Amino acid sequence: MTGISKALTAFGSLLLAHACYSAHEHSALQTLKAATLSLTSTASQTTATTLPADIAIETVIATLVVLLGLVLSTQPLRPIQWRVWAGKIERQGEEGFVDNNGEVIKEYIGNPFQIFENRPGFVDIRKQRMEFAEWVKSSAGAEQ
Repeated sequence: MTGISKALTAFGSLLLAHACYSAHEHSALQTLKAATLSLTSTASQTTATTLPADIAIETVIATLVVLLGLVLSTQPLRPIQWRVWAGKIERQGEEGFVDNNGEVIKEYIGNPFQIFENRPGFVDIRKQRMEFAEWVKSSAGAEQ
């Protein structure tokens, strides 16, 4: 899809540049026309002309084509809810976070629940106390 989006953006930019050039030429011709009219006529006539409709339509269409190309080249939006995003990571892994060029997105950190899955279990203080007491008894018995 990146080829289509780049082509649309380039074509829209070309159309927009042509519309800008046409608008500039139109205003230059109107200025030249007004200057020659003021030299030839004794009465000062100011004629305000608007931009022709074809140039205005070309500008609007070119802007829409550029916007369409830019929208097609953006990455898909991420889910707003963290649990939905984390579920997508667990289900799809790296394949779910590939950009338009086929590379993994820089912000991809892997499974966000991995820290919870790899943490040590709860400490059993009573068991440790009993093991320590047995160790003390066995070391005291070994000394005697």
